[in-house]
Amino acid sequence: MNTWKSHTLKWILAAGLAFTAAGLPVIPLPRASAAESGASAANAQTAKTLPKVQVIATGGTLAGKSVDETSFTNYKAGTLLIEDMVRALPNKDKIAEVTTHQFGNSGSSAYTIQQLYDLSLKVDEALKNQDGVVVTSGTDTMEEIAYFLDLTVRSPKPVVVTGSMRPWTVIGSDAQANLYNAIKLAASGKTRYFGTVLMLNDEFHAAREVTKTNSYRTDTFVTPQIGALGYIDENNIRVYRAPFRALKAAKDWATPFDLTKITKNDLAKVEIAYSYQDAGPGAISAFVAGGAKGIVTAGTGAGGISKSMSEERAKAIEQGVVFVTTTRTGSGSNYSEGKGIIAGDNLNTQHARMMLLLGLSFTKDFATLQNWFDTYGYGQIELPAK
Repeated sequence: MNTWKSHTLKWILAAGLAFTAAGLPVIPLPRASAAESGASAANAQTAKTLPKVQVIATGGTLAGKSVDETSFTNYKAGTLLIEDMVRALPNKDKIAEVTTHQFGNSGSSAYTIQQLYDLSLKVDEALKNQDGVVVTSGTDTMEEIAYFLDLTVRSPKPVVVTGSMRPWTVIGSDAQANLYNAIKLAASGKTRYFGTVLMLNDEFHAAREVTKTNSYRTDTFVTPQIGALGYIDENNIRVYRAPFRALKAAKDWATPFDLTKITKNDLAKVEIAYSYQDAGPGAISAFVAGGAKGIVTAGTGAGGISKSMSEERAKAIEQGVVFVTTTRTGSGSNYSEGKGIIAGDNLNTQHARMMLLLGLSFTKDFATLQNWFDTYGYGQIELPAK
């Protein structure tokens, strides 16, 4: 601003104050036009480009509509539309440019493996032009859906699975906070190359390790023994550990389970047989008769099964059925292996089933399957030599 303009502006301001004091009208200074204001806003927005996040909805309690505002357990899951829920979130324009896709609107246990095949391909499709994806799901089988995505999504961009333990429409619902924080986490990019993570209750966990531990509490999801990957405290996203796959080189990061290489008809049938005191052989024999190509045993202690189950397992192995051993205790490693039997390491039973299901969908060779469990199903950290 030159000297003449500076003196002129000072004179106008001084005159304005004098006129006001005398009770005389003040002539207003010209204001910026609407077009100029719009241009300034557009320039500010351009200067701060927000990450793009798509929310892909499958329903669950998060989309539940309760009988009334205090009906915490009396509600219909998978009722509300994700477009309406995202629209209702405050301040989302501060963290991401959010779009939505309604994949389905059901409880998590209603989805088939064939539908999860479609969901995984949809996530990869979205990640071609999005910076991250949030998948909303019911919590009952959320850990299985998350691990399926973890093993099959090809993009290294963030994939965050979330839901809630209380429906959207009750007082004190965790649904809004979980959805908002999941979008924030995906937009942050902090879980790039982490694979799929599960986020509820201000915590995020590795899909391979997390499990649901309570039927009603909002802190139901935990990673036994090992703990969460990190926490979200408003604007602070803290990452305290990483999944083992995040340490792999980019060329080695993706699993062999590229769903574009198989059809839905190639997806193998895999079941779970639970052991208990004096458990009979019926579950294993029935699963084999029903066409199961693989069976995961949830064994007692370090993975043991009853004598009757063990005898029936041996017969099934002779017919080409592959077994994976896990423990029913809820945590701990398993090392029991042998002919036709793969040790599940510290995978829980339902995660081991997803790993075996995908493995058998891509190969029938036992050595290859065992190697995949020892590499892509593996969870231990190995640091490079220094």
